[in-house]
Formats: sequence, structure tokens, C-alpha cells
Amino acid sequence: MSDGWCVVFDIDDTLYLETEYVASGFSEVDRYLQVKLGISGFAEQATRIFTSGVRGDVFDLALTNLGVDDVAPLVPLLVGVYREHAPAINLLPDAHAALDRCSAQGWVAIISDGPLASQQGKAGALGLARWASPVILTAAYGVGYSKPHQRAFQEVEHAHRGARFAYVADNPLKDFVSPAAMGWSTVRLRRDGGLHAAAPSGDDVRYEMATLDRLETVLV
Repeated sequence: MSDGWCVVFDIDDTLYLETEYVASGFSEVDRYLQVKLGISGFAEQATRIFTSGVRGDVFDLALTNLGVDDVAPLVPLLVGVYREHAPAINLLPDAHAALDRCSAQGWVAIISDGPLASQQGKAGALGLARWASPVILTAAYGVGYSKPHQRAFQEVEHAHRGARFAYVADNPLKDFVSPAAMGWSTVRLRRDGGLHAAAPSGDDVRYEMATLDRLETVLV
């Protein structure tokens, strides 16, 4: 990695595996249901449904499978428990090492989408402020500013004027549109176990890798 780089990372499936957050959230909801309503087995049901590829209706289906008759009023409450819990997640070893190296040789920033409470919990649990500034969670801007909107990328450019920029992320459907259009280097991380690992990369992806162990070789 040559001097003058600001390396900007996504969070989910880039610095840790999102399935770890999902498991943590399901476990927290499971505990809540057992204590508050005496309902057991949510985490097992939800994990099975999620693993099958279902998205969006996991809570509804899991509760129905557990014999809950009227799930509609319960689901929003449990989604809140899921999103606001303190997640039991950890940086992947290669991500921790890459953050150390990149911050020692240049600058590090974060740009991440997702519900604000969830992303704040993840950033805090992973200790990202130790390496990164700014840490931009696009939901804090309000509706309409998630990727591929350019606002977050423009803010990073303003914070680190004169740097060369690279965005490291996992989702080829939205992550690289803006940074590629703005002249950034784009690095698609296709982690084993990542939720978007099977999606093909588009023309806006300059480099692709399975881990961050050799990230510096493309920052030249």
C-alpha cells in the first residue's frame, strides 16, 4: 500500500460475517420471548427459515411455526429487540489485521447501509472508531441516502482531501456504483459464507478477493 490512500470499508460481510449478527439477534429475541411470553424455540425456527433463503418474513413464519395465533402485533416489537440489541460479533482476523495496516499507512473510513440502531450496534461492538474516521452510517441521513447515493462518499472525500480512495465492500448490486463513478478504486470482497458471495461482479468492480490478507497489493 503506497502513501496517500484512504481505504473505506463496508461493515457487513466485509469486516465480520453478517450471519454472526443474525445469530446474535435471533438469540436475543429468543431470550426475550422466553422471559416475557414463555415461548421457546424461536432461534431454532428462525435460523432454519433464514438458512433456507427466506428474507422479510422470518419472524412471522417462525412465530406461526411456534403456534402463535396473532403474530402481527408481536413482529414489530421483536424486530425492535433484534435491531437494538448489543450484538455478540467480532472482527474477522484478516479484517482486524487490514484495519491495523491501513490505519498505520494512511486513513480508514466506514460507509455502511442498514437500520441505524443495528449499524450503530455493529460499529460499537467491532470498535470501528479505533481505526476509522468518519464512520458513516447512511441511515443517519434519512430516507433516500443509502448506497448507491453519493452523499456518504462525498463526505469522505471532503474529510480526507487529496487522498486516493478505495471502497472495500461485498454487495455488487449497489456498493460500487458511486465510488466507481467518482473515480475510486473498488475492491469486491467475496467472502466464503457472505450473503452476496454468489452474485456476479459488475463492470464497476476493479478488483475481487476472498480475504483482506493481500489488500495492499491493489493499492499502489
